[in-house]
Amino acid sequence: MTAIETVRTRLRTDLRQAMRDRDSDRACTLRGALAALDNAEAVPTDARAGAIEQASVGAGSTEAVRRELGTDDIRAIFQAEISERRSAATDYESAAPDHAAALRAEAETLSAYLSDLV
Repeated sequence: MTAIETVRTRLRTDLRQAMRDRDSDRACTLRGALAALDNAEAVPTDARAGAIEQASVGAGSTEAVRRELGTDDIRAIFQAEISERRSAATDYESAAPDHAAALRAEAETLSAYLSDLV
């Protein structure tokens, strides 16, 4: 099992448990982490206009192989997500301390997955 499959499996398992526990904050955080991984695997598109008669046709003609993420890529994604939440928590500290605390909790949730990628 590759690193991305291992992390994705753990995220999905924990997401199902969070949903059973009705822990919407944790579930939202885990969904966001899964989405970040999916977005990182997406293949960049060349957005260009063209004549419809030049479009490829047939089943699977628009399919593209997704990028494969390595352990370093996954670690960088999680670190970026954690950093983003901590930075936002600092910004919200004086205006909305409850929201800042929630963002810090999300960062801690994601940090647990980062330790698996060592």
